Amino acid sequence: MNTLSDLEIIESVLSGKKHNYKLLVDRYKTKAFSLLIRMLKNKEEAEEVLQDSFIKAYYALANFNNNSKFSTWFYKIVYNSCLSHLSKLKRRSELEYVSIETEVEYGKNDETILSNLEDYKEELYKYIDLLPIKYSLILILFYIDELSINEISSTLNLSVSNTKVLLHRARTDLKNILEKHHFKQVIYG
Repeated sequence: MNTLSDLEIIESVLSGKKHNYKLLVDRYKTKAFSLLIRMLKNKEEAEEVLQDSFIKAYYALANFNNNSKFSTWFYKIVYNSCLSHLSKLKRRSELEYVSIETEVEYGKNDETILSNLEDYKEELYKYIDLLPIKYSLILILFYIDELSINEISSTLNLSVSNTKVLLHRARTDLKNILEKHHFKQVIYG
């Protein structure tokens, strides 16, 4: 049953096999939770918004059309649910950021650093979290969740050109933060 495509799962749920929705939940809960935890910086709030997002997606499943991937459609629900949650908490544009005092330096050989990127991911996430929420979100969607520019544009309700501009600004700001903290990893192409 795990080899079913998203569309096949959706069709089975809509045809009455509601228990199959768990397959979509299992498929997308980890990435969506990771995205929410980065945006909200609070595990309990992220879990609450994730649950709300899956419930909203379930009740709106009949409205899903094949023009985009389920993941893009679902991330849009997650993003909008998160923004609503932030609005309720009166945090409209940016979250408070914890400054990181520690300077990090990871060796001299960039090839070694690139080959061991997994070792530095958590440290890199700390620096991504210092960015404004829209910048950190776009970097996560592009690099971590590997969404295309068009998918990000659709998810965030932005034009493609605006998405590219935001991605460029996010990269530039992240690069400046990394240099400021002497982080030697370069993630840009």
